[in-house]
Amino acid sequence: MSRETVLVRVSGPDRPGITAGLMAVLAEADASVQDVEQVVVRQRLTLGLVVEVPAGRDVLKELLLFGWEHDVAVDFEVVEPDPVDRAPASVVTVVGRELTPRHLAAVASAIADGGGNIDRIVRLSRYPVVSYDLEVLGGDVDRMRALLVEAAGAHRIDVAVQRAGLHRRAQRLVVLDMDSTLIQDEVIDLLAEECDCLDEVSAITARTMEGELDFEQSLRARTALLAGLTEERVRSVRGRIRLTPGARTFVRTLHRLGYQVGVISGGFTIFTDHVAELLHLDHARANELEIVDGVLTGEILGDVVDRTAKATLLRNIADGEGIPLEQTVAIGDGANDIDMLATAGLGIAFNAKPVVRDVAEVSVSVPYLDVILSFLGVSREEVEDADRADAEAHSSSG
Repeated sequence: MSRETVLVRVSGPDRPGITAGLMAVLAEADASVQDVEQVVVRQRLTLGLVVEVPAGRDVLKELLLFGWEHDVAVDFEVVEPDPVDRAPASVVTVVGRELTPRHLAAVASAIADGGGNIDRIVRLSRYPVVSYDLEVLGGDVDRMRALLVEAAGAHRIDVAVQRAGLHRRAQRLVVLDMDSTLIQDEVIDLLAEECDCLDEVSAITARTMEGELDFEQSLRARTALLAGLTEERVRSVRGRIRLTPGARTFVRTLHRLGYQVGVISGGFTIFTDHVAELLHLDHARANELEIVDGVLTGEILGDVVDRTAKATLLRNIADGEGIPLEQTVAIGDGANDIDMLATAGLGIAFNAKPVVRDVAEVSVSVPYLDVILSFLGVSREEVEDADRADAEAHSSSG
């Protein structure tokens, strides 16, 4: 028996039983479903189906009757039986404090100018920022990325292009820089304030920014100014550390997804260990201050954790956990993080300096660390559902 292929579109108020009823009509008509997609926006249903129906069967009349009885609109058209070949898809993630039609038009134009076609749009979050995933077919990914970066800069939004697929949730290790990334502070400045040498430390930092000193020279020179500070006073500084907004949610959600989470810092272990304990991190690597008789000597023990060492430590952690580098994510803000971001499967610049933004695959310019979950394909609703489930579990166990 010959068959024809029909695209059926259903729209109207959403209520239980609509999809079940439609499928019952199709089953009774001996139709086969080739494709189906359904979305509900503000209690309004949009359902599309591609079905093969036996020639001579008046299935379409039965579908129209079903629509009339259930107060939904049904329309249809005969389409080609063979699916159109589709190029490997990309996902464009768009993030902003707000996303207006002007913002979305700029993004859509950049995709189109790069030869891509938007196949599907999914909202990921409404707060603390607005974010969407746009699934894109075809196009020149490099050209799309360049055009999207240009659009993002012009409209002050964040945009990332990634290959679509399971790999977005296949990452198993996330490592973060600490100062101005996992926390809002620069620990060396907090210590300098504690021993009244902030001006001197700031002057060395400025020389480093001008290229007069490399990171190791700069860190050793600044650390030398801390000589004589007691361990007790150093530990008291830890109470002044401020976690970046969204840090707890970010780490908690990653752990629920089965990720390992760590911090790799050019700072000091006495602080990274403290933050690792606060957030239940799996790994913490940093420089160790020399302390003799409860007092800082102004020296650093062992090799300095610099730009090259950060990338090496990422590799070492991944190797130790048996995790391929392509399944790692690195997040940082400074030049010292560039090699680590380049080594990871996905490098993310977080409120970073221009030199870092220019080389990172993804750049985030809003001050919420949990926004990065959007670039991993995790929606705000998934985060909140998990939080509610945990709260209910704790409540019932208590």
